[in-house]
Amino acid sequence: MRFRHPDGSTVHLAYCTNVHPAETLDGVLAQLREHCEPVRKRLGRDRLGIGLWLARDAAHALVTDPAALRGLRTELDRRGLEVVTLNGFPYEGFGAEEVKYRVYKPDWADPERLDHTTSLARLLAGLLPDDVTDGTISTLPLAWRTAYDETRADKARAALVTLAERLDALHELTGCSIRIGLEPEPGCVVETTQDAIAPLTAIAHDRIGICVDTCHLATSFEDPHTALDALTAARVPVVKSQLSAALHAEHPRDPGVREALGAFAEPRFLHQTRTTTSTGALHGTDDLDEALADGGPLPDTAPWRAHFHVPLHAAPAAPLTSTLPVLRAALTRLVGGPHPLTRHLEVETYTWQALPPELRPRARAQLTDGIAAELTLARDLLTDLGLKELP
Repeated sequence: MRFRHPDGSTVHLAYCTNVHPAETLDGVLAQLREHCEPVRKRLGRDRLGIGLWLARDAAHALVTDPAALRGLRTELDRRGLEVVTLNGFPYEGFGAEEVKYRVYKPDWADPERLDHTTSLARLLAGLLPDDVTDGTISTLPLAWRTAYDETRADKARAALVTLAERLDALHELTGCSIRIGLEPEPGCVVETTQDAIAPLTAIAHDRIGICVDTCHLATSFEDPHTALDALTAARVPVVKSQLSAALHAEHPRDPGVREALGAFAEPRFLHQTRTTTSTGALHGTDDLDEALADGGPLPDTAPWRAHFHVPLHAAPAAPLTSTLPVLRAALTRLVGGPHPLTRHLEVETYTWQALPPELRPRARAQLTDGIAAELTLARDLLTDLGLKELP
Protein backbone atom coordinates (compact mmCIF):
# COMPACT_ATOMS: atom_id res chain seq x y z
CA MET A 1 0.00 0.00 0.00
CA ARG A 2 1.31 3.40 -0.94
CA PHE A 3 0.59 6.79 0.58
CA ARG A 4 1.43 10.33 -0.46
CA HIS A 5 2.97 12.34 2.35
CA PRO A 6 2.11 16.05 2.45
CA ASP A 7 5.68 16.80 1.38
CA GLY A 8 5.04 14.89 -1.86
CA SER A 9 7.09 11.79 -1.05
CA THR A 10 5.72 8.24 -1.12
CA VAL A 11 5.39 6.20 2.08
CA HIS A 12 5.09 2.43 1.72
CA LEU A 13 3.08 0.18 4.04
CA ALA A 14 3.53 -3.60 3.97
CA TYR A 15 2.95 -6.60 6.17
CA CYS A 16 5.74 -9.01 7.01
CA THR A 17 5.52 -12.55 5.68
CA ASN A 18 7.41 -14.12 8.60
CA VAL A 19 3.90 -14.78 9.92
CA HIS A 20 3.79 -17.49 7.21
CA PRO A 21 7.17 -19.15 7.80
CA ALA A 22 8.65 -21.02 4.85
CA GLU A 23 12.22 -22.16 4.39
CA THR A 24 12.27 -22.86 0.65
CA LEU A 25 11.50 -20.98 -2.53
CA ASP A 26 8.53 -23.26 -3.18
CA GLY A 27 7.24 -22.33 0.26
CA VAL A 28 7.60 -18.63 -0.51
CA LEU A 29 5.67 -19.02 -3.75
CA ALA A 30 2.94 -20.87 -1.85
CA GLN A 31 2.74 -17.97 0.64
CA LEU A 32 2.05 -15.54 -2.17
CA ARG A 33 -0.75 -17.73 -3.50
CA GLU A 34 -2.33 -18.88 -0.24
CA HIS A 35 -1.91 -15.84 2.00
CA CYS A 36 -0.63 -12.62 0.46
CA GLU A 37 -2.91 -12.42 -2.57
CA PRO A 38 -6.01 -13.27 -0.46
CA VAL A 39 -5.10 -10.43 1.95
CA ARG A 40 -4.84 -8.04 -0.99
CA LYS A 41 -8.22 -9.14 -2.29
CA ARG A 42 -9.78 -8.88 1.17
CA LEU A 43 -8.62 -5.27 1.30
CA GLY A 44 -10.01 -4.58 -2.18
CA ARG A 45 -6.65 -3.33 -3.40
CA ASP A 46 -5.05 -3.70 -6.81
CA ARG A 47 -1.61 -3.66 -5.19
CA LEU A 48 -0.34 -4.73 -1.77
CA GLY A 49 3.10 -4.35 -0.24
CA ILE A 50 4.65 -7.29 1.54
CA GLY A 51 7.77 -7.32 3.69
CA LEU A 52 9.23 -10.56 2.41
CA TRP A 53 11.09 -12.93 4.72
CA LEU A 54 13.55 -15.11 2.81
CA ALA A 55 15.16 -17.86 4.88
CA ARG A 56 18.69 -19.04 4.11
CA ASP A 57 17.67 -21.82 1.73
CA ALA A 58 15.17 -19.69 -0.17
CA ALA A 59 17.66 -16.83 -0.50
CA HIS A 60 20.38 -19.22 -1.71
CA ALA A 61 18.09 -20.67 -4.36
CA LEU A 62 17.30 -17.21 -5.68
CA VAL A 63 20.78 -15.71 -5.60
CA THR A 64 22.29 -18.67 -7.46
CA ASP A 65 19.60 -18.85 -10.14
CA PRO A 66 18.74 -15.61 -11.98
CA ALA A 67 15.82 -17.35 -13.68
CA ALA A 68 14.32 -18.21 -10.29
CA LEU A 69 14.61 -14.57 -9.21
CA ARG A 70 12.91 -13.42 -12.41
CA GLY A 71 10.21 -16.00 -11.79
CA LEU A 72 9.58 -14.68 -8.26
CA ARG A 73 9.37 -11.12 -9.55
CA THR A 74 6.89 -12.24 -12.22
CA GLU A 75 4.81 -14.05 -9.62
CA LEU A 76 4.70 -10.95 -7.42
CA ASP A 77 3.50 -8.84 -10.33
CA ARG A 78 0.93 -11.42 -11.35
CA ARG A 79 -0.59 -11.50 -7.88
CA GLY A 80 -0.64 -7.72 -7.39
CA LEU A 81 2.13 -7.73 -4.79
CA GLU A 82 5.20 -5.54 -4.43
CA VAL A 83 8.33 -5.70 -2.29
CA VAL A 84 10.37 -2.71 -1.14
CA THR A 85 11.55 -4.18 2.18
CA LEU A 86 12.80 -7.48 3.50
CA ASN A 87 12.95 -8.89 7.00
CA GLY A 88 16.52 -10.12 7.31
CA PHE A 89 16.48 -10.80 11.07
CA PRO A 90 15.58 -14.53 11.21
CA TYR A 91 18.14 -16.63 9.32
CA GLU A 92 16.32 -19.96 9.30
CA GLY A 93 13.97 -22.10 11.36
CA PHE A 94 11.51 -19.33 12.26
CA GLY A 95 8.62 -21.76 11.88
CA ALA A 96 10.15 -24.37 14.18
CA GLU A 97 8.25 -25.59 17.23
CA GLU A 98 10.87 -23.88 19.40
CA VAL A 99 12.66 -20.78 18.13
CA LYS A 100 13.66 -18.96 21.34
CA TYR A 101 17.39 -18.06 21.31
CA ARG A 102 17.99 -19.66 17.90
CA VAL A 103 16.68 -16.55 16.13
CA TYR A 104 19.83 -14.63 17.16
CA LYS A 105 22.18 -16.94 15.26
CA PRO A 106 24.26 -16.36 13.26
CA ASP A 107 25.05 -12.93 14.65
CA TRP A 108 27.08 -10.14 13.06
CA ALA A 109 30.37 -11.61 14.31
CA ASP A 110 29.72 -14.69 12.17
CA PRO A 111 30.57 -14.57 8.44
CA GLU A 112 27.26 -16.23 7.57
CA ARG A 113 25.33 -13.14 8.66
CA LEU A 114 27.27 -10.86 6.31
CA ASP A 115 26.97 -13.31 3.43
CA HIS A 116 23.24 -13.77 3.94
CA THR A 117 22.53 -10.06 4.22
CA THR A 118 24.60 -9.33 1.12
CA SER A 119 22.53 -11.91 -0.75
CA LEU A 120 19.31 -10.31 0.48
CA ALA A 121 20.45 -6.89 -0.72
CA ARG A 122 21.20 -8.24 -4.19
CA LEU A 123 17.85 -10.01 -4.31
CA LEU A 124 15.94 -6.94 -3.18
CA ALA A 125 17.54 -4.89 -5.94
CA GLY A 126 16.03 -7.37 -8.38
CA LEU A 127 12.59 -7.41 -6.74
CA LEU A 128 11.93 -3.68 -6.40
CA PRO A 129 9.06 -2.33 -8.50
CA ASP A 130 10.07 -0.62 -11.72
CA ASP A 131 9.28 2.84 -10.30
CA VAL A 132 11.14 2.32 -6.98
CA THR A 133 14.90 2.54 -6.45
CA ASP A 134 15.09 2.49 -2.64
CA GLY A 135 14.90 -0.74 -0.66
CA THR A 136 15.38 -1.59 3.01
CA ILE A 137 16.28 -4.63 5.08
CA SER A 138 15.93 -5.05 8.84
CA THR A 139 18.49 -7.18 10.65
CA LEU A 140 19.73 -8.54 13.96
CA PRO A 141 20.94 -5.81 16.40
CA LEU A 142 24.51 -7.14 16.36
CA ALA A 143 24.02 -10.15 18.68
CA TRP A 144 22.37 -11.57 21.74
CA ARG A 145 24.09 -9.97 24.73
CA THR A 146 25.80 -13.10 26.15
CA ALA A 147 29.12 -14.35 24.75
CA TYR A 148 29.67 -11.01 23.01
CA ASP A 149 33.13 -9.77 23.88
CA GLU A 150 35.36 -7.12 22.35
CA THR A 151 36.77 -9.57 19.82
CA ARG A 152 33.31 -10.41 18.51
CA ALA A 153 32.36 -6.73 18.63
CA ASP A 154 35.33 -5.92 16.38
CA LYS A 155 34.25 -8.64 13.94
CA ALA A 156 30.70 -7.30 13.87
CA ARG A 157 31.85 -3.74 13.21
CA ALA A 158 34.12 -4.91 10.41
CA ALA A 159 31.29 -6.92 8.86
CA LEU A 160 28.98 -3.90 8.81
CA VAL A 161 31.68 -1.74 7.24
CA THR A 162 32.16 -4.39 4.56
CA LEU A 163 28.41 -4.53 4.04
CA ALA A 164 28.26 -0.76 3.56
CA GLU A 165 30.97 -1.01 0.90
CA ARG A 166 29.04 -3.77 -0.87
CA LEU A 167 25.85 -1.71 -0.78
CA ASP A 168 27.71 1.20 -2.36
CA ALA A 169 28.94 -1.11 -5.11
CA LEU A 170 25.44 -2.52 -5.60
CA HIS A 171 24.11 1.02 -6.04
CA GLU A 172 26.72 1.76 -8.68
CA LEU A 173 25.90 -1.47 -10.50
CA THR A 174 22.10 -1.41 -10.36
CA GLY A 175 21.05 2.15 -9.49
CA CYS A 176 19.20 0.74 -6.48
CA SER A 177 19.91 2.11 -3.02
CA ILE A 178 19.53 -0.66 -0.45
CA ARG A 179 19.80 0.29 3.23
CA ILE A 180 20.10 -1.93 6.30
CA GLY A 181 18.53 -1.23 9.69
CA LEU A 182 19.68 -2.77 12.97
CA GLU A 183 16.53 -3.63 14.90
CA PRO A 184 16.94 -3.01 18.65
CA GLU A 185 15.42 -5.82 20.70
CA PRO A 186 15.33 -6.53 24.46
CA GLY A 187 18.13 -8.83 25.54
CA CYS A 188 20.38 -8.03 22.58
CA VAL A 189 23.63 -6.06 22.53
CA VAL A 190 21.57 -3.24 21.02
CA GLU A 191 18.50 -3.41 23.24
CA THR A 192 17.25 0.16 22.84
CA THR A 193 17.46 2.96 20.31
CA GLN A 194 19.95 4.66 22.62
CA ASP A 195 22.17 1.57 22.47
CA ALA A 196 22.20 1.85 18.68
CA ILE A 197 23.62 5.34 18.51
CA ALA A 198 27.25 4.58 19.42
CA PRO A 199 27.83 1.64 17.04
CA LEU A 200 25.99 3.31 14.17
CA THR A 201 27.75 6.65 14.50
CA ALA A 202 31.05 4.76 14.66
CA ILE A 203 30.25 3.25 11.26
CA ALA A 204 28.88 6.60 10.03
CA HIS A 205 27.44 5.38 6.75
CA ASP A 206 24.04 6.45 5.48
CA ARG A 207 23.26 2.96 4.18
CA ILE A 208 23.48 1.49 7.71
CA GLY A 209 20.84 2.75 10.13
CA ILE A 210 18.12 1.60 12.46
CA CYS A 211 14.81 -0.23 12.17
CA VAL A 212 12.43 0.98 14.88
CA ASP A 213 10.14 -1.83 16.01
CA THR A 214 7.39 -0.23 18.10
CA CYS A 215 6.79 -3.41 20.13
CA HIS A 216 10.45 -3.50 21.15
CA LEU A 217 10.42 0.24 21.80
CA ALA A 218 7.45 -0.16 24.14
CA THR A 219 8.77 -3.27 25.87
CA SER A 220 11.87 -1.29 26.89
CA PHE A 221 9.65 1.58 28.10
CA GLU A 222 11.22 4.02 25.66
CA ASP A 223 9.36 7.23 24.99
CA PRO A 224 8.93 7.42 21.21
CA HIS A 225 9.47 11.14 20.89
CA THR A 226 12.59 11.13 23.08
CA ALA A 227 14.00 8.13 21.24
CA LEU A 228 13.38 9.48 17.76
CA ASP A 229 14.63 12.96 18.66
CA ALA A 230 17.89 11.40 19.90
CA LEU A 231 18.31 9.42 16.68
CA THR A 232 17.69 12.56 14.64
CA ALA A 233 20.19 14.56 16.67
CA ALA A 234 22.78 11.82 16.23
CA ARG A 235 22.03 11.67 12.47
CA VAL A 236 21.21 7.98 12.67
CA PRO A 237 18.87 7.22 9.75
CA VAL A 238 15.60 5.44 10.52
CA VAL A 239 15.75 2.98 7.65
CA LYS A 240 12.34 1.44 8.33
CA SER A 241 9.83 0.93 11.12
CA GLN A 242 7.96 -2.20 12.09
CA LEU A 243 4.50 -1.42 13.41
CA SER A 244 3.78 -3.78 16.29
CA ALA A 245 2.33 -3.76 19.80
CA ALA A 246 3.56 -5.40 23.00
CA LEU A 247 1.63 -7.01 25.83
CA HIS A 248 0.99 -4.62 28.75
CA ALA A 249 0.01 -5.54 32.34
CA GLU A 250 -0.75 -2.52 34.52
CA HIS A 251 -0.93 -4.40 37.85
CA PRO A 252 1.31 -7.48 37.66
CA ARG A 253 0.97 -8.17 41.38
CA ASP A 254 -2.72 -9.00 40.94
CA PRO A 255 -3.30 -12.81 40.77
CA GLY A 256 -5.82 -12.38 37.96
CA VAL A 257 -3.31 -10.41 35.91
CA ARG A 258 -0.64 -13.04 36.43
CA GLU A 259 -3.04 -15.77 35.37
CA ALA A 260 -3.90 -13.82 32.22
CA LEU A 261 -0.20 -13.29 31.45
CA GLY A 262 0.44 -16.99 31.94
CA ALA A 263 -1.75 -17.77 28.94
CA PHE A 264 0.80 -15.92 26.76
CA ALA A 265 3.83 -17.82 28.10
CA GLU A 266 4.33 -20.30 25.25
CA PRO A 267 7.19 -22.50 24.05
CA ARG A 268 7.99 -21.15 20.58
CA PHE A 269 9.28 -17.59 20.95
CA LEU A 270 11.11 -15.62 23.61
CA HIS A 271 8.91 -13.07 25.35
CA GLN A 272 11.36 -10.80 27.10
CA THR A 273 9.59 -9.02 29.95
CA ARG A 274 10.49 -5.62 31.37
CA THR A 275 9.48 -3.20 34.11
CA THR A 276 10.86 0.04 35.51
CA THR A 277 11.58 1.23 39.02
CA SER A 278 10.78 4.58 40.57
CA THR A 279 14.24 5.78 39.51
CA GLY A 280 13.62 4.79 35.90
CA ALA A 281 15.93 1.79 35.95
CA LEU A 282 14.92 -1.05 33.63
CA HIS A 283 14.61 -4.58 35.02
CA GLY A 284 13.86 -7.64 32.96
CA THR A 285 13.82 -11.35 32.31
CA ASP A 286 14.57 -13.22 29.11
CA ASP A 287 11.14 -14.84 29.03
CA LEU A 288 7.66 -14.36 30.41
CA ASP A 289 7.57 -17.61 32.38
CA GLU A 290 10.70 -16.50 34.26
CA ALA A 291 8.94 -13.31 35.29
CA LEU A 292 5.87 -15.23 36.46
CA ALA A 293 7.77 -17.86 38.46
CA ASP A 294 7.23 -17.86 42.23
CA GLY A 295 9.84 -15.61 43.74
CA GLY A 296 10.82 -14.43 40.27
CA PRO A 297 13.40 -11.65 39.87
CA LEU A 298 11.09 -9.02 38.38
CA PRO A 299 9.61 -6.34 40.70
CA ASP A 300 5.82 -6.31 40.51
CA THR A 301 5.02 -2.85 41.85
CA ALA A 302 5.00 -1.17 38.43
CA PRO A 303 3.56 -2.20 35.04
CA TRP A 304 5.12 -5.05 33.07
CA ARG A 305 5.51 -5.24 29.32
CA ALA A 306 6.28 -8.42 27.41
CA HIS A 307 7.77 -8.83 23.95
CA PHE A 308 4.75 -10.54 22.47
CA HIS A 309 3.53 -9.06 19.20
CA VAL A 310 -0.24 -8.89 19.74
CA PRO A 311 -2.61 -8.09 16.86
CA LEU A 312 -2.82 -4.35 16.33
CA HIS A 313 -6.58 -4.20 15.96
CA ALA A 314 -7.48 -6.57 18.81
CA ALA A 315 -6.06 -5.73 22.24
CA PRO A 316 -6.00 -8.60 24.74
CA ALA A 317 -9.01 -8.89 27.01
CA ALA A 318 -8.93 -7.19 30.41
CA PRO A 319 -7.04 -7.16 32.70
CA LEU A 320 -4.35 -7.00 29.98
CA THR A 321 -3.97 -4.55 27.14
CA SER A 322 -1.48 -3.66 24.40
CA THR A 323 0.96 -0.85 23.78
CA LEU A 324 -0.91 0.46 20.75
CA PRO A 325 -0.68 4.02 22.18
CA VAL A 326 3.12 3.78 21.88
CA LEU A 327 2.75 2.78 18.23
CA ARG A 328 0.44 5.74 17.63
CA ALA A 329 2.90 8.14 19.24
CA ALA A 330 5.82 6.72 17.30
CA LEU A 331 3.95 6.90 14.01
CA THR A 332 3.08 10.54 14.67
CA ARG A 333 6.76 11.33 15.01
CA LEU A 334 7.85 9.04 12.15
CA VAL A 335 5.53 10.32 9.43
CA GLY A 336 3.37 13.04 11.00
CA GLY A 337 5.87 15.87 10.67
CA PRO A 338 6.71 18.09 7.70
CA HIS A 339 8.93 15.31 6.32
CA PRO A 340 8.83 11.58 7.14
CA LEU A 341 11.71 10.14 9.14
CA THR A 342 11.21 6.89 7.25
CA ARG A 343 9.24 5.90 4.16
CA HIS A 344 9.03 2.16 4.81
CA LEU A 345 6.50 0.85 7.34
CA GLU A 346 5.85 -2.83 7.98
CA VAL A 347 3.16 -4.45 10.13
CA GLU A 348 4.91 -7.35 11.87
CA THR A 349 2.63 -9.55 13.95
CA TYR A 350 4.28 -12.94 13.52
CA THR A 351 2.75 -14.49 16.65
CA TRP A 352 -0.77 -15.31 15.47
CA GLN A 353 -0.28 -19.05 16.00
CA ALA A 354 1.46 -18.45 19.35
CA LEU A 355 -1.53 -16.63 20.84
CA PRO A 356 -3.54 -18.38 23.57
CA PRO A 357 -5.54 -21.16 21.86
CA GLU A 358 -8.88 -19.37 22.00
CA LEU A 359 -7.40 -16.36 20.17
CA ARG A 360 -5.59 -18.20 17.37
CA PRO A 361 -7.05 -18.23 13.86
CA ARG A 362 -8.45 -21.69 13.24
CA ALA A 363 -8.59 -21.42 9.46
CA ARG A 364 -6.64 -19.67 6.73
CA ALA A 365 -9.51 -17.26 6.10
CA GLN A 366 -9.44 -16.10 9.72
CA LEU A 367 -5.75 -15.28 9.46
CA THR A 368 -6.44 -13.40 6.23
CA ASP A 369 -9.16 -11.41 7.99
CA GLY A 370 -6.85 -10.61 10.90
CA ILE A 371 -3.96 -9.39 8.77
CA ALA A 372 -6.34 -7.31 6.65
CA ALA A 373 -7.79 -5.76 9.82
CA GLU A 374 -4.30 -4.84 11.05
CA LEU A 375 -3.46 -3.18 7.74
CA THR A 376 -6.77 -1.32 7.80
CA LEU A 377 -5.96 0.07 11.23
CA ALA A 378 -2.49 1.12 10.08
CA ARG A 379 -3.97 2.73 6.97
CA ASP A 380 -6.43 4.71 9.10
CA LEU A 381 -3.63 5.90 11.39
CA LEU A 382 -1.70 7.15 8.37
CA THR A 383 -4.63 8.94 6.78
CA ASP A 384 -5.46 10.54 10.13
CA LEU A 385 -1.94 11.99 10.04
CA GLY A 386 -2.64 13.63 6.69
CA LEU A 387 -1.23 11.01 4.32
CA LYS A 388 -3.27 10.20 1.23
CA GLU A 389 -3.77 6.60 0.18
CA LEU A 390 -2.70 6.00 -3.40
CA PRO A 391 -4.31 3.53 -5.84
